Amino acid sequence: MLTSISQLHDLAKKTSKKKLVLAAAHDENALEAVGKACEAGIVEAILVGIKEKIVSLAEDNKINISKMRIIDESSLENAAAIAVKLVRDKEADILMKGNLATAILLKAVLNKEWGLRSGDLLSHLALFEAPSYHKLIAITDAAMNIAPDFAAKTTIIKNAVDYLCKLGIKKPKVAILAAVETVNEAMPITMEAAAVTKMADRGQIKNCIIDGPLAFDNAVSKHSAEHKGIISPVAGDADLLMCGNIEAANMLYKAFIYFANAQCAAVIVGANAPIVLTSRADSDETKLNSIALAAATN
Repeated sequence: MLTSISQLHDLAKKTSKKKLVLAAAHDENALEAVGKACEAGIVEAILVGIKEKIVSLAEDNKINISKMRIIDESSLENAAAIAVKLVRDKEADILMKGNLATAILLKAVLNKEWGLRSGDLLSHLALFEAPSYHKLIAITDAAMNIAPDFAAKTTIIKNAVDYLCKLGIKKPKVAILAAVETVNEAMPITMEAAAVTKMADRGQIKNCIIDGPLAFDNAVSKHSAEHKGIISPVAGDADLLMCGNIEAANMLYKAFIYFANAQCAAVIVGANAPIVLTSRADSDETKLNSIALAAATN
């Protein structure tokens, strides 16, 4: 059982060393995170971008890039394409966003001819170490899919479960969050939660235990669940929290960080390789943790 983000770093070091490609690597924050990950023995790196700027940033910030391959490319679109193709051709295992718009990178990722499509929806998975919880806990989808329909939600769950299983979290416990723990036709998310739970019971969603609807307190607190008379293997012991839309997931994500002082790592899953797509607002620690999360799978 993973109980800390530091265990992710240890796990990444124990697996065969992954190679990360940073698209548009002339980005101070991303380059620094990649430099630290290389120093820590988590990954090796390929840098694609404006070589002159990359070298200058490395010198100014004392980032050791001496062992990193640099591909000089000034066009952001070309940098994205080169990085994606390196992953597709198995010359790299992890894709990371540097100094370019997310839309440019995702357009390359989703290219039908040479992209990283796996046939499924891409989704965001964030893993947290919260001081008040007894193990790591994940949230999906806080950054990619705005208002997923029922079919998309089942795919988002499958994406997250598959990735958690690769981290060694066998049979992750998934809580479908709602405002209440009872099914109420006036609250569509509760109806969806009940349907997804039954799908898991029948083996339509595999390798996990799902329960819902569960209010947030019931998902993370056994005391709360017992007080409300909820009998569930997921209640109070959830590994993954599934939110109904991006607003709920994003607010919960940020509440964990800013109010719960949680450490975070996040990746985009559902492609043929993990994608590190951090925000400029993310801390240096979160960027490094996210690289470790992408590198920790077998």
